[in-house]
Amino acid sequence: MKDARLFIGGKWLESKTRSPVLDKFSRKEVAQAHVADEELVARAVAAAKTAFRSGEIAIPDRYSILMRASGILERRRDEIVDVMVTETGFTPADNAGDVSRCIQTLQASAEEAKRLNGEIVPMDAAPGHSGEMAFTLRVPLGVVAAITPFNSPLNTVAHKVAPALAAGNAVVLKPASYTPLTACLLAEILEEAGLPAGWLNVIHGPGSRTGGFLCENPDIRFYAFTGGGRAGEAIQRAAGLRRTQMELGNISSTVVCEDANIEKAAALSARAAFRKAGQVCVSVQRLFVHRSIIDAFAEELVARTRKMKAGDPRAVDTSVGPMIDIAEARRAEAWVNEAVAGGAEVLIGGSRDGPVFAPTILANVNGSMKVVNEEIFAPVVSLIAFDSFEQAIAAVNDTPYGLSAGIFTRDIDRAFRAARQVEVGLFNINNTSANRADLMPYGGCKASGFGREGPRAAIREMTEERLVTITPAA
Repeated sequence: MKDARLFIGGKWLESKTRSPVLDKFSRKEVAQAHVADEELVARAVAAAKTAFRSGEIAIPDRYSILMRASGILERRRDEIVDVMVTETGFTPADNAGDVSRCIQTLQASAEEAKRLNGEIVPMDAAPGHSGEMAFTLRVPLGVVAAITPFNSPLNTVAHKVAPALAAGNAVVLKPASYTPLTACLLAEILEEAGLPAGWLNVIHGPGSRTGGFLCENPDIRFYAFTGGGRAGEAIQRAAGLRRTQMELGNISSTVVCEDANIEKAAALSARAAFRKAGQVCVSVQRLFVHRSIIDAFAEELVARTRKMKAGDPRAVDTSVGPMIDIAEARRAEAWVNEAVAGGAEVLIGGSRDGPVFAPTILANVNGSMKVVNEEIFAPVVSLIAFDSFEQAIAAVNDTPYGLSAGIFTRDIDRAFRAARQVEVGLFNINNTSANRADLMPYGGCKASGFGREGPRAAIREMTEERLVTITPAA
């Protein structure tokens, strides 16, 4: 595979410092990423600023570039999936889904570029302003810094880059150090689609250093970040009065009521808990199940999980590949062992083979255990019985996070009450916490962050409203 070079001002550059890119299953080095130092970060930001100041890309051209990019991505689908399997460890099916979603994100962003509009302000309604007119414009901010995670190295990148470009901003992208190759492929695609030099720049390096240089640069007007809470807090502190969009962690919960369709709820929950080895911020971590059906639900969930083989992501029968790093797999193992020592029961899984952690279901957990009260980000889900609806909702809210949750019930009154009472940005009725469409506004509250992704919502985040008034000349 090609090395992950730096893309600055329309040119692919090398740096003196390199970091290895590993196959996440074999742990073998497959490429190197060129790490940007402070001078190269400054060059990338300067290139973006120069591009932005040189004159905006006309809206029809933004639309055409993003639409062409979606077609090129479709044409290169197999190549990109292959790279993604290597650097993420996710199965081809999981990565193919990421590609399909990215195509939709590019196309939706292209469409939204044509819908940038303001509104008329009724100045006549204000005393002393008779005869005046006013309207608002949505204008781009300038340079956007996009800092993205490993668990969706294509579509999450597109969720930041494509709306930024659709809005008329220039971008500096720093992808996760674990997964730099996919971001370079997206930059290649946008370059081939006709994006002018400087409008997208890609740099690599650790968040603590390369990301720090980005945060210190005063020419960046907006930070779009998906990642951990500590990193988000550091970016927010550095941003000061500049605007940000933060999509941070979560302890995702789903409630299964006594009237739920057990087979449907178990099938969707198994998928949501173990997809991408549980390394998704909306992966189901806590399943609150009514006590009257918890045994039947557990039996169904275990049966479905037993069919999910963990191992080499390239094997045709593998459902769950390795975790992103062997250290993360060891951490998950330690948390599960700690829970078992505290009285938890392993219904299935609980074992580790190198970076591969088997899909795991726990019962008899309590709120003092890390598997319940911290974000595990691993293929581990805990079953927790509840007796009343009020108890379940209180338990869902008993976390500093607030990204997403779900409920399974046939009672529409109960479902709507839950929707009003849960403290999350996304609530799914008759689905899990992981249900998401790329066109919808997406984001959290509390410690899960603020601001919204989704092309239409993100474009609003990445533009500012300008008011224009017109007073008669005579």
